[in-house]
Amino acid sequence: MEEPSDPKSEVPAAPTPRMLAWAKNSSLYRLNRRMMTEHELFEALRRKALTKFEGLEEEQARLLARHGVDFCKEHGFLNDRVYAEVKIGSATRSGRSRRRIARDLGLKGVARPLIDEALEEVDDLKSAIAFARKRAFGPFRKVEADEKRRMKEFAAFARNGFSASVARRVLELREDELDALD
Repeated sequence: MEEPSDPKSEVPAAPTPRMLAWAKNSSLYRLNRRMMTEHELFEALRRKALTKFEGLEEEQARLLARHGVDFCKEHGFLNDRVYAEVKIGSATRSGRSRRRIARDLGLKGVARPLIDEALEEVDDLKSAIAFARKRAFGPFRKVEADEKRRMKEFAAFARNGFSASVARRVLELREDELDALD
């Protein structure tokens, strides 16, 4: 004899209107809290759907996530190009190298061609100067540097993705040369 199944625990093959509405609302809620890439939003919705709806299969969770992402893209709430431009502007002002910015955007799921296009206008020299100002390196040093200090500063530039030529140029700048570069 077959036991009657609980209708609440059965998940339909296609998402219900309630599930689709949840996907839209959840997408808007997440984007209202912080800027996200398509990939980040998709993964967040997929993971949440799997925990929210009992018995939901991976494919159904993907459909819900895709629905939420498509809704936000269609209404202009989600745009990887704008995301990349905003993040690049902020990262450049805070002293991050092109290489590090590209890596960070790639980890967030931004497509490589989009990253390359958005990074065309970024000047690594200006970013390196901002980095040096923040860390009191090169022309912003408060004390005279010995060889050990210079090597530490140079290594910090390398760890942050700046080329050796850019690091050397910034570390050798004098204060009067900074005005000409800004």
